[in-house]
Order: sequence, then C-alpha cells, then structure tokens
Amino acid sequence: MSPWEKVRRQIEGGTGNTELLAFVAALDEPARKAVAAQLPGYLAERLRSDPRARWEVVMRASAFRIVGAACMSGASQVATWLNRREFRDMRAPKEDAERIARLLRGRKEEWRRNLAHRLVDGLRPGRGGTAARSEGEPGWDLAATLVIETGIQPAENDAFVAGWVWDLHRQLWMGAESQVVRDHPLLDVMVPRLFHAAGVAPALTHDWQWNTGHQLPSIIGVLAELTVEGRLDRQALLDACAARFLRGGEARDVEPFVILWKELRPTVAELPVVDLVRVLPAAASPLAQLAADELRRFDEAGGLDDDLFAEAVGALAFRPEKKYVTAALQWIAQAAPERADGSLTALAQIFGLDTPALRDRAVRLAIKLAPHASPAAGSVVREAAASLPPEPLGRIAHVFGEVEPTPPEAPVAGVLLPVASLPDLPPPITSAADLAEELSALGWPHNTPMKLERLLSAMVELTHRDHAATAEALRPWWKERWDRFSPFWVGCATVYNPHALLSLCGLAVVAPADSAELSRQITEYLDKNPPYQTVLDWFVRDRFREVIALFEAGRTIPVLLATPTAPTGHVDADTLISRLERLGDAEPLPLDFHQALLRLPRAVDPAALARAEKLTSPAGRRLAAWLRGGGLADPVMTCRLERMSRSAGYQNSVDVAELHIRMTPAQDLPEPVHDLCVLKPKAWFQGHSERMVWWPAIMPSHREVIAAHVLECFAVDIANSHAQVDVLPTLVRGEGPVGLATGSAIAMGMGHKLPATRAWATDAVKILALRGELPADDLGWALGRLVRADTVKLSRVTPALEELALSGAHAETWTILASALPAMLPAAGERPRPGLADLLAVAVQAAALAGARADVPELAEVAARKGGSRLTAEARRLLQTISMR
Repeated sequence: MSPWEKVRRQIEGGTGNTELLAFVAALDEPARKAVAAQLPGYLAERLRSDPRARWEVVMRASAFRIVGAACMSGASQVATWLNRREFRDMRAPKEDAERIARLLRGRKEEWRRNLAHRLVDGLRPGRGGTAARSEGEPGWDLAATLVIETGIQPAENDAFVAGWVWDLHRQLWMGAESQVVRDHPLLDVMVPRLFHAAGVAPALTHDWQWNTGHQLPSIIGVLAELTVEGRLDRQALLDACAARFLRGGEARDVEPFVILWKELRPTVAELPVVDLVRVLPAAASPLAQLAADELRRFDEAGGLDDDLFAEAVGALAFRPEKKYVTAALQWIAQAAPERADGSLTALAQIFGLDTPALRDRAVRLAIKLAPHASPAAGSVVREAAASLPPEPLGRIAHVFGEVEPTPPEAPVAGVLLPVASLPDLPPPITSAADLAEELSALGWPHNTPMKLERLLSAMVELTHRDHAATAEALRPWWKERWDRFSPFWVGCATVYNPHALLSLCGLAVVAPADSAELSRQITEYLDKNPPYQTVLDWFVRDRFREVIALFEAGRTIPVLLATPTAPTGHVDADTLISRLERLGDAEPLPLDFHQALLRLPRAVDPAALARAEKLTSPAGRRLAAWLRGGGLADPVMTCRLERMSRSAGYQNSVDVAELHIRMTPAQDLPEPVHDLCVLKPKAWFQGHSERMVWWPAIMPSHREVIAAHVLECFAVDIANSHAQVDVLPTLVRGEGPVGLATGSAIAMGMGHKLPATRAWATDAVKILALRGELPADDLGWALGRLVRADTVKLSRVTPALEELALSGAHAETWTILASALPAMLPAAGERPRPGLADLLAVAVQAAALAGARADVPELAEVAARKGGSRLTAEARRLLQTISMR
C-alpha cells in the first residue's frame, strides 16, 4: 500500500491525531512528496461531494493540517494550506498548534521564520459573536507560537492583535493569574498596537465585563497594575488613550480605552485638557461623559482658562443628548460672572431646544448673566431668542433689548404617492412540460398564493386532459423531491404548508397508491398530534387535500372553480359561470365551490345573474341562488378591550389587555363558510398562524372579516415579533367595509417593535387613504385604547404617524389623532405615558397642514395645567393650532 493510501485511510478512518502525526513525521522525502501531490486534489474532491463529506472535512481539519504541514515543502505552500477557510473552525486549536509546531521544529530556521511571517499576514478576523471568538481566533495559536519561537517581529495585522487579546481572555477566564499578561513574550509588542488595531475593542470590553463580573483578573485591570509596578510606562498608556480618543469612533470602539483611562486614575496635572475639549462635540457617549467629568475636575482645581471653558460648555450644549445639555447648564450655573460671554453663547444654543424645562432654565441663567454680558454676547442672545415662544422671548427682550420674533415656518404638505400595486397574474399553464418546469423552479421564498393557485389549477386541468402524459411529465420532478425530502415533505404537510401540499398533489398524480398510503399516515399522525391552526389555515389546507383525494381515487375534473382571475384573489362572475358550464352536470369539489363563492366581487352584473339562472346543474342552481340573494352578508361584529391569559415562558402566564372582535354570521350559511364567519377570542396561544399571506384571497370582498381574524393573531404574535404585518397591504386592497377590525389590526401592526415591519402597516394606511376608504376614526379609537392599555408603545407609533402626516395624509393623520388623544391624555394626577409629547408635536403638524379646527376637552385640560413640561407646552401649541377662535 502506498504512503498516500495509508494517509488517506487514516484521515477517513478518524485515526487519532497523535498516531497520524507520528506516521507522517516518519515518512521519507519521496513519500512526503507523493502525499503532498495527492492531498489538494483529494480535498477538492471531498468538498465537491455531498454535504456530509464537506462536514467531515471540517470535523477532521486538524488531520488535514497535520498532513499538509508535514508533507508540503515550501513555506508559502504550507501557509496557504493551513490558512484555508475549511480549517478555520477546528476543535482544540491550541492542541493543534502544539502538534504542528512540534512537527515543524525539524525544518530550517529561515524556513520557519518565513512561515511565521506568512501565517501572521494570512490571519483574518474570526466569525461569530463574542461567545464563539472567546475560544480563540482561527489560526492565531500556531502563528503566535512560531513568532515566539523564531523571535521575529510580527507584521502589523489587526487580527493578530485581536487574537492575542482573545487568548489572554481565555487564559484568565480559565483561572490563570495576572502573570500570563505580565510575562507574555509579546506584551511589549502588542500593547502599543491595542490602541489602533480594528477588532480589539470588543475583545477588551468582553474580557472586562465577563472577568470582572466573576471576580477574575481582566486584561485592562492587569495593564493598569503593570504601570504601578513599572513594567509598563504609565505616561505612554495615557498618551495612547488620548490619541485613541482623538480618532473617535462608535461607543463600542472607545469604551475599553475609557475604562483603561479610569483604571489608570490620572492626576489633574496629567489631564490633556485641550484634547478632551476637542472630542466633546462629537464623541461617542462613554467618551463624552469621561471628557465632561475630567474637564469639570480640572476646572474645579482652578486650571481651565475661560476660552476652553466656553468651548467646553458650548460643546455640551451642542450635543443632542439631554444629559449633556443639563451638564452644561449645571456648569454654567456655578461659573464665575467673568465667564458670562462664553456661558451666554452656550445658552443661546439651548434656546432652540424642544424641551421646555431645559429651554426655560437656559433663559433664567441668561437673564442672571445679562449684567455681565458684552455687547457681542448680548447680540448672540437676542438673535437666538427670536425663535423662543412669546413668554420667554419677552423676558429676554426685557433684559437684553428688543427682539424681533422669527415668524413660524408654515408646514409644507407632501403628496401622497401610490404604494406599489400587486403584480399581474401570469397566463395559465397549458402543457405538462411547462407545469413540470415551473414546479422544478419553484423555491421556498417564491411560494406566493397566486403562484400555487395557478400551479394547482394547471395540475387539475392537465391531468383531466391527459392523465398519463401529465404523470409522466411530473415523474422526474416528484422523484427528485421524494428521494431527497420525503420525510421533510411529510412533516410540512402534517403541520400545514401549501407548498408541501402542492407537492403531495403531484404525488397523487404520479403514484395514487403511494399518495393514499401517505395520506393515511398523515391522518393517523394528525389524529394523535393535532396541531393548532386557525379556521382559515384549515380551509386552505383542506382545499388542497380534497384535490389530493380526487387524484388518489383515480378521478379527475375539467377545471377548478376558485382559481383567481385577479391579483386580489377575486374570481370574475362570468368566468365562474363558464367554469361551471365546463363541468356540466358533474359536481364540483365542495370546498372549491365554496371558495369560488367567497371570491366573487360584491357587485355582480345583472347579465351574469341572468346567465347563472340558465345553469341546470345542482351546483349551477346553488350559484344562481347565491347571486340572487346578494352573496355573503357582512357578519355581525363587536369590538372591545379584553384581558386574556397569554404564555409568559415555561408553564407561566400573564393577563394582557387586547382588542378583540367577536363575530357571528348574519344569515344561514353552508358549514365551511359559516365557520369562517365565527370568531371569539381564545386564551394562551390560540390565535397564532404562520400562513396569513393566504388569508386576504380567501374572502377578498370581505376585508373586515379577514381583518378580524388577523387581529386575533396579532394579539398573540405582536409581542413576540412573529406577527405577519406584511399581510395588511394585500388585505386592504380587497373590497368590502373597513372599520374597527381593520383599524385595530393596523394599529397593532404600527406597534411592532421592528421599524421595517411597522412600515407594512403604514403602507396599508396609505393605500386606504388614496382610495378614500381609511377608517381613520376607528383606527384612532383602537390606537388610543391600545396605548392606554400599554399594549402599543408611543415610541413605535409616533414615527409612523409623522411619516403619514408629512407624506400627504395629514388630514387622515389628524382624524386618527383626534380620535385617539382623549384616551391617551393623562387625567389629573395621572402619570403621562412616555413619548406623549412627541405625539402631540406630530398632531400639531398634522392639524396645521389639514387646517383642522376641533374642540378636544381633554386637551384643553392638559394645556391649562401649571408647569413648564414639554407635554404641557405641546398641548398648548396643539390647542392654539386647532382653536376655533
């Protein structure tokens, strides 16, 4: 047996790495060359194989690395092999590094130095979060081992520095003492690089938080200790921190160096005050807080000159965070009168804030400093005061001189633009070959209801036209899926998935007996393990199942009645009559017939009714009676806030306030249709659905009915972010009344925690507004109650309403808010909800754009309260905007 065959067998057989290492180390030069010649091709072949073979490569990465390191000749070739991405996520990287380093010690020193340089250059940042990276950076252990053994100066590679930090963190976390940092051979090389290497900050922060939280030494803490011992230069670390501060960056980038600065405890004399002032305007919050604190400490020691004081308080006043503006006000309040000019310049910036409490405090301080102001400072104050409200403006003018108020900017109304429409329906599929091709190309992300309805219709019609030819055309498609995914398809079918059910329809065409056996297994499974599905989900599932049963019985029908003729899911009445004429006296599939009835438009041409009256089949007479009676009457609905028990973790529950619709039919109906028109709230998890995309097309002429079912699901799913808010734009494009159910569902959707998901609810509002159908009063009523019940957060709703107001739907937005505000505004003695002032600001914009005039007693009561809170100020602005006087 050749050396390569022996090596290959040991790799594939999972022989221990120790035995493999001993075997390849004992090979002579010709044998190593022979193995090296075969190894790359063997790996490439394994990677081209099935997923299991690729997984085995990853699992045996250390064996591949051992063989390559032992048998390949050039340092460049070995480095390329060891740095392959397939070998990055190996187990036990330290042990791997020790084995390979031991293997390479027999190589020439120059060769090893060359390899060390190449391994350092080839390092790349690890993937995954801190939990994964705390196990070590891929390839670092071997690179570091060779760097230390050969004594080379490692190249500037950020991944190498990050790997050093992660390695120290791992050792400290495993119980090592601080000596692992102090005595590390690379300490003096690595410490200066910490301050400019990308990717180091997350490692340092994680190490600090994790290790200090477990009373273990941290890297930052040890570095500070080493300056006390004299092992590291204290001033060098302070200078490096200051230089890092000047480079800026996000909070996560500067946080560990802020921590190090605090651990170093610089004296007042060591503070780089000019640098700290320079970073204040734009620094990330941890650094800004540090700079502000250190500058106050320096100033209290009497060392900050007036110019730097003015620049510092001006920078704090400029920042958007209220805490820094407050810090500026506190600093100014304690400043000497000689600093009046610098203080007034900073205070002038605060005049423009929307926070009345901060603005009024700035006005009071400016008035106090007026006797000490220079003419130039007074001019700055007067100019800034022009945008103040009348009362504080008058107080400033009384002290600083006449101020010409800035006229308020008139709001500019936007134009409400159409939301993208539903895509047109493609033409029907007319051949078995085309059907098989489209089924093969159908992917999971593309299984939209209209696509699957079209494929199901073609399968029924083509099978009726030529069962044998259709079965033969579908056989390769089905065989591919059955051989690869049989258990998967069965699992999907049991829990309801239209894509899987369509594939099972194909099985029923190709192999009816196999399909019947599978259906028996599925039924048996469902009897023992009934999954919860909504009535709408079962309706869709059972439509597919009746087609499967048709094929399993060896029967066919010419056409399905319910295949949509419009993107909304509607079926044209004349088309439905023509389909019934094609059926002749044959009875349609029951659910298919009822689905077709539910997809009819609300208004049917009298000529279509006259055609239907001429149908002689039983199904035709039922259709004529349905049309003659006006179709489905709108069910009776009531909406109210109810408290329901919902899951709150394992075996725990919580009572939650939710809006629910109770619904009953307004007429006698066939059982499948009747069940769709009955709804009452259920506790726990009973409203959940993952297939709501199918719902609008079930009853496209009765939007409010579908919205009631959607609301029941949102009550369960909004809180855990599973709600399928993207159903709303499709839902509202249908027909029929919209009211409390639709408004409540949209309000819930606007409360989703993800902005991108909330946007679907906003789009639904825009669609209804463009069509003149928005139930703004109902939406506002629902929104008010959901916010008051703390079910929907104002911080999520307000941006959506502002977008609506500024995009052209200002009148509708005002109507929504006028209906919502009475429930949202706090009663006397009640704590206002967070974000209410922001909502009132949006109401001011919407009311101004709409030219609204209204009487809202609850608003007047809030506006009349004493105090200078922003909520009171915004209430007064809104009251003034909508005043009838």
